[in-house]
Amino acid sequence: MHNNIKYSISSALLISAIFTSTNSHAWGQNGHRIVGQIAQSHISETTKAAIKPYLDGESLAQISTWPDEMRSAPGDFWQKKSSRWHYINAAPGKSFSFNHDHTKNKESVSNILEGIHYSMQTLTDKNSTLDAKQFSLRFLVHLVGDSHQPFHAGRGEDRGGNRIKVSFFNEETNLHSLWDTKLVENENLSFTEYAQFIDTNNSELIAEYLQSSPKTWVEESHNLATKIYKYTNDEVGYSYIYNNTPIVKTRLQQAGIRLAGLLNALFDPSAKELDTALKMTTDK
Repeated sequence: MHNNIKYSISSALLISAIFTSTNSHAWGQNGHRIVGQIAQSHISETTKAAIKPYLDGESLAQISTWPDEMRSAPGDFWQKKSSRWHYINAAPGKSFSFNHDHTKNKESVSNILEGIHYSMQTLTDKNSTLDAKQFSLRFLVHLVGDSHQPFHAGRGEDRGGNRIKVSFFNEETNLHSLWDTKLVENENLSFTEYAQFIDTNNSELIAEYLQSSPKTWVEESHNLATKIYKYTNDEVGYSYIYNNTPIVKTRLQQAGIRLAGLLNALFDPSAKELDTALKMTTDK
C-alpha cells in the first residue's frame, strides 16, 4: 500500500459473547479470494517478506479458503470446534462479546472476534511454531473476510439466514447463501477481475476504512443484516441485485483493505501508528 498512507485501526475493543452453532460459510470461494487479492495489492514490501514463510508458496487469495476447505477434515477441532471461529451472534440489545481467556489456545476460541485475536497473538509470538503461524495466517485472512459478510453477525435463531428460504430467479436457496455466493457470482467475473474492478487507491477512503477495529467490522455486518432481514422477500430478482450488489462490493473492498492494514500492523515495523491495534485491549 502507498507508504504515505497512515493506516490506523483502533485497538480492538472486544467484549463477552452469545453465539449459536452454524455450518454456514461466509462468502463463497470467490468472495474470500477477492478479499485476499485486494489485500495482496496493498500490503507493504516489508509485510510481503515477513509473511512469505507462512504462505508456503501460495498467495493470500489462495490461502483464503483453507479454513472452509478443512471443515471436513478428521479430528475433534475440525469436526466440533472450528465452526465457532467463523461467526458471532448477540441477543437483541446486547453488545458483541469477547473473552480474552478463550484466545489462549485454538481449542477454546468461541467466536470470530476471539479467532481474530488468537491469530494475531500467534503471529506475533516469537515462540509460536511455523505450523502454528501458518495456521493462524490462513485463519486471519479468512476471518477478516467472514467478519464483513453481514450474516456472520446475524441472528442465532435462523443460523445467520441459513433457515430463511428465498427464490433467486426461481432457484431455491437461502438468505445466507444468496449473500455469500449468488450475489457475487451474479457478476460473472473471475476473482481477479472482480478484485481489480473494486480495488481502490483512494487514500482518504482507505484511511476511513482503517479507522476501525474487528469489533467495528462485526457491528457493521450486524447492522446491515438487520436491514437485509427486514427488506428481503421470499422472491428476489433484478431490483434486489441492483439495490444490494453495491453493498456486497463495498464489504469486499473494505475487507481487503482492512486485511492489508492489519497485516501491515502486524509485520511492518514502520507502521508505528498501528501499535495499539496489536494490544487488543478489553473494554471494561
